[in-house]
Amino acid sequence: MAKKNNPLKSELRRLLKTYPDSAFMEILVPDVHGVLRGKRIRAKDFEKYCDEPFPFCGSTVMLNVLGESDEGLPGYDDGDPDAMCKLVPGSLAPVPWSGRPMAQALFRMFENDGSPYFLDHRAIVERATAPLRKMGIKIVMATELEFYLLDAKTDKPTPRAPRVPGIGRPQPGVQVYHPDDLNEVQPFLDDVYDYCDAQNIPADTVISEYAPGQFEINLLHVDDPVLACDHAVLLKRVIKAAALKHGFVACFMAKPFADDSGNGLHIHMSLVDKHGKNYFSQGKDKLAAPPFSARLRYAVGGLLKTMPECTAIFAPNANSYRRLLPENFAPVDPNWGVNHRCVAIRIPQADSKNLRFEHRVAGADANPYLVTAAIAAGVHYGLKNKCDPGRMITEGERITLKTRIPDRWDAALDKFSRSKILPEYLGDEYCKCYAMNRRAEERKYHNTISPLDFDWYLRSV
Repeated sequence: MAKKNNPLKSELRRLLKTYPDSAFMEILVPDVHGVLRGKRIRAKDFEKYCDEPFPFCGSTVMLNVLGESDEGLPGYDDGDPDAMCKLVPGSLAPVPWSGRPMAQALFRMFENDGSPYFLDHRAIVERATAPLRKMGIKIVMATELEFYLLDAKTDKPTPRAPRVPGIGRPQPGVQVYHPDDLNEVQPFLDDVYDYCDAQNIPADTVISEYAPGQFEINLLHVDDPVLACDHAVLLKRVIKAAALKHGFVACFMAKPFADDSGNGLHIHMSLVDKHGKNYFSQGKDKLAAPPFSARLRYAVGGLLKTMPECTAIFAPNANSYRRLLPENFAPVDPNWGVNHRCVAIRIPQADSKNLRFEHRVAGADANPYLVTAAIAAGVHYGLKNKCDPGRMITEGERITLKTRIPDRWDAALDKFSRSKILPEYLGDEYCKCYAMNRRAEERKYHNTISPLDFDWYLRSV
């Protein structure tokens, strides 16, 4: 039965007032990889989908990276049943890159009794953050996404390299933070920001990163972790669409090039108590260091304690582990420090109001919803058990990185499968399905014969 004063219908009317010629709407749900999947509906059905629940394949949110169902998981041999779904209020937006006027909306899944579907990733974030909410604590967070722009006209993946003015040759060196690199892709960036404005995605600063053709776009902080994750997956979609328009391919693989910097998904998170005050702060600003309290130490301690068993979420596929190498200055140690970019948990310079931590382990290929859920679990576990994070890496300290989190896919999955902490926050059934999904993909990947097999072994053995 349709609800009276349905906010979705009001939202639809506002959208169609601005974009009256919208002929289709893409309705989308994030899967286990953070990939948006779904279908298109026609204009004649817009109001119906805003009014009523609709069915969609429940297995969609647990497909492998090839878009297939794996043995033992929903959708493989159980008749692929539907879950009942509803559009997400606040998610209706235009698709400005579409050749024909089109709208989009996110949707979420529910069990037959109306409770959240146990594999829905929005529900996973809500479940993992519930213990903090019960403490009267609100999460404020934002994401930073790194990516490469590749030349779409070459057969081999090739970064879009800046050119030396007047010569035309590729610019040597990484040239990190060089504003001319941004100037050279200004039309692409203009479209990214225009698309984000149209879709209410709070895109903020952009920088050229530590490799030719690599960039980072930051999002503004919001006080809703689910919405922050929505922003992250929608930003990826926007970047990919703008890139194609300008002859590029946007690459969010964790380590697309062996000799160049990897792509990270950095999470900035702070906690706010019921009085609106920063939960990590001592309340007094210091010039020498951020004014953090024992609460931040406990939260960091929980993050470091749970980091090895969460690595299978932060590094979800085979390519992810090519980034997690000490010589790449990737965060491979469960360590922490103030104003230090080689550590896993960084405490940025900030005043008492903006005190936060930056979680630097996840790759840009990770699912933002799962990464956020895992981080929230670690924070609550640390606060609850007053976990000691150990010695802090000091600002400017030279450190020798040791790989003390799993640096191989199978080892990470072993630790994830043996976890006693994560199932309490993500759900035991979800954790079993996630491990099954990743194990199946790992087997397929490692059972594939690559050209390297012939290069190394055909003649020699």
